[in-house]
Amino acid sequence: MKRVAFAALLVALPLACARERPRPEPPGAANARTTAASAAVALAASSTTAVSPPAAPRVAWLPDESPREALSARLAPPPGFTREAVAAGGFGEFLRALPLEPPGARVIAYDGSTVLAGDDRRVAAVVALDVGRADLQQCADSIVRLHAEWRWSQGARDHAYAAAASLPLPLARFVAGERVVARGAALEWRPLARRRTLDHALFREYLDTVFAWANTGSLARDARVVDKERLRAGDFFVLPGAPGHAVLVLDVATHPDGRRVALIGQGFMPAQSFHVLRPAGDVAWFTLDPAASGVKTPFWAEFPWSSLRRLDPG
Repeated sequence: MKRVAFAALLVALPLACARERPRPEPPGAANARTTAASAAVALAASSTTAVSPPAAPRVAWLPDESPREALSARLAPPPGFTREAVAAGGFGEFLRALPLEPPGARVIAYDGSTVLAGDDRRVAAVVALDVGRADLQQCADSIVRLHAEWRWSQGARDHAYAAAASLPLPLARFVAGERVVARGAALEWRPLARRRTLDHALFREYLDTVFAWANTGSLARDARVVDKERLRAGDFFVLPGAPGHAVLVLDVATHPDGRRVALIGQGFMPAQSFHVLRPAGDVAWFTLDPAASGVKTPFWAEFPWSSLRRLDPG
């Protein structure tokens, strides 16, 4: 709703047993019973493994080792639909594996206050992604945050964004100790801190700087326009403004008859938990109708197809 920039890529998730009175057993019965019991235990274990939802892979921003449910495990496509293939290691695969908060989690603001109750029907799930302690990581910022975290997970350390005022915001200058300051209506880098070793904590500080100086306008300006027929996971809709808004396509599924649906998520203002949206009804997937004028989400006006954008090339 506020600010955000396009990530200008430089390289471009007992049964209880009843007891009976003991009875004499024929020879070998005990061994047979033990073997059968062992087989039953093994079968139960394998069955449990087969139906247990896959845990989300570890992500750099979560400090604990606790397993979390992946987005793809909780939010299956509607009957008859199949998830579309995504590139191995790509942004779409990363989003599909996002770790989720437990069912019923609240959407909370940066100050810890409740924005949306855990039973709000417009929210299908809450992503386990920190918001920060300032009102910075809003709608488009959340999109950049996730895209930047994906690149970080792939080993990239050459992140470079652009401010709304067009000033380049490369990670390298932040690591070197430079900081962005306002000089009248313009922005400039100044050496105000010491050089530090780049780790994820410093990377997170850098992203807050990006969020402070970028916005929906810079995101729409710098990202690549995408045709509605080529929409894929990782694309987003953005409407610049004061306020503007942006939502992210998290996953896409297709029916044999050609119909397509998508999971859509958002941050919002004030800065708050990134959450998966739910359209009217019980299904969390939005219909993608190319014959319609766009896509309508619960908290904003319709996003026209002309507002569809992509951060990464291809």
